[in-house]
Order: sequence, then structure tokens, then C-alpha cells
Amino acid sequence: MWDYSDKVKEFFKNPHNTGVIENPDAVGEVGSIICGDALRLTLRIEKSTGIIKDAKFQTFGCASAIASSSALTEIIKGMTIEQASRVTNKDIADYLGGLPEEKMHCSVMGMEALEAAISNYRGTPAKKEMVGEEKIICKCFSVTDKKIIRAIKENNLHTVEEVTNYTKAGGGCGKCKPEIEKLLNEFWKKEGSKAVYKKELPKFKLTNLQRIAAIQETIDREIRPSLKADGGNIEVVDIDRNKVYVKLLGTCLGCPATGVTLKVLVESKLREFVDESIVVEEVKE
Repeated sequence: MWDYSDKVKEFFKNPHNTGVIENPDAVGEVGSIICGDALRLTLRIEKSTGIIKDAKFQTFGCASAIASSSALTEIIKGMTIEQASRVTNKDIADYLGGLPEEKMHCSVMGMEALEAAISNYRGTPAKKEMVGEEKIICKCFSVTDKKIIRAIKENNLHTVEEVTNYTKAGGGCGKCKPEIEKLLNEFWKKEGSKAVYKKELPKFKLTNLQRIAAIQETIDREIRPSLKADGGNIEVVDIDRNKVYVKLLGTCLGCPATGVTLKVLVESKLREFVDESIVVEEVKE
């Protein structure tokens, strides 16, 4: 059972700004009724100021889709187009007091409809469909590449059908199945390369220079990309025998999950690829 906020319940039962604006200045449409979720957003825009004077929506979806669409129209009314272009799906979810994780795709659908409407008003191509640094692969269910790769990795998935069972990606119109297949191929090709790399690790004891180089290479290849995907980064401060001192940067700095990141990601990867005795410690100053 999902836990909805009082505001989600209220916006679902009494949605604001439903319907269509006649002869709108901008239209944004996302999703597909075939897939189960669709949203059409129409805007009235004052051309001299660029202010959104009115916004209405029609949606085919669940309670969260109705509440998210309604919240979106409330958020953007009175904004200029420039201000509205900075509204994110998180703003929509926050306005509602949060959404269940399984329903966050409804806020993403609202953000995409707004982006499409603004592009329509400006006469420019629609933005590449992204959520932060993640690309939406399955438009029907707003499933990103990162979510699919995580499911593949954590559940040892090898077929598109398995990915669909775990993520819903590909379970709608099916147009994204070739991209899911590509992600599967790329992931398992990379995993195969890792296996080869591990077999080729020298059996003899590393010199200090070899050890330092192996640590830096592992961080650059296995650790830094994951941290940067979440807005963070890492810097090696010092290496003393089996101890590696690092400084976390960006969003990783001060994160409540810092200890988990250091042990589960940084230390485990260095032990896997360099030396099983490595201990990682954080330098905060």
C-alpha cells in the first residue's frame, strides 16, 4: 500500500485547472494512452511579458498523475516562461508533500509536458528527455537508463523480458526494447572486460608506484563515474601502505550515506581490483 500525502489526496479528489484552453499559446503532450499514462498541457501566455496567465491539463493516469498535473498548473501560473523552464519534477513532488517512489514517474511526466509546451511556444525542438543526468529510456513508464542498469546488475538480468519484469520498461508500446537490448549488451560486455582485467592482474607483489597507479586507475574507472552520476566526486589525499585516505567532494560531502559510500563502493572496489587488505579512510579537512 502506497502512502500518499494529504495534499496528493486533496489534489486527486479536487483537481485544479482541468480541461483545455481554447486556441492556446502553447501545447505540451507526453505519454501514450496505449501505455496507460498520458498528459496534455495547454498554456495561455501574455506575449508582452512572457507570463503564463493560465494553464490547464487533461490526463489519463492514476491518482498521482492527476495530482501531479494539477500541482504543475498551480506552480507555473504567474511565472514567466523563463522561470517555468527551471521547474523540475522534484518541485512538483515537493509541492505535493512528496510522492511514493513508485509514483515519481508521474512528476516526471508533468515536467516533460511543461518542457514540451515551452519548446512548442518557443518554436524550438523539444529537450532531450533527461532526469538530471539520467536518460529516460522507456517513455511509457518513465524508466531511466540508470534504473535499468541497476536492475540488470543487482538481479543478473540478461534479457529484455527480464528487464521488463523488474522495471516495467518495455512493457508499454515496446518502442524502447532496442535501447534496453543495447544497455544489456553494453553492461555485460563491460562486465566481461572486468573479468579479463582481473585475470591479468599481476600475481607478484606490487611496487609502491604500481600500487599507487592501480589505485588511481581503479578510482577513475570504477568509482568516480558512479559518484559523478550523483553530483559527487572523490580525491585521493594520501596512500600509506594499505591505507588510502580520500576526500569526498560535491554532493558526497556531508552526505548522511558517506560511510556506506566509502565501504560499499570505494573500499570494496579497491579491494576487488588492487589489494584485499586496503582500508579507506575519509579526510574531512
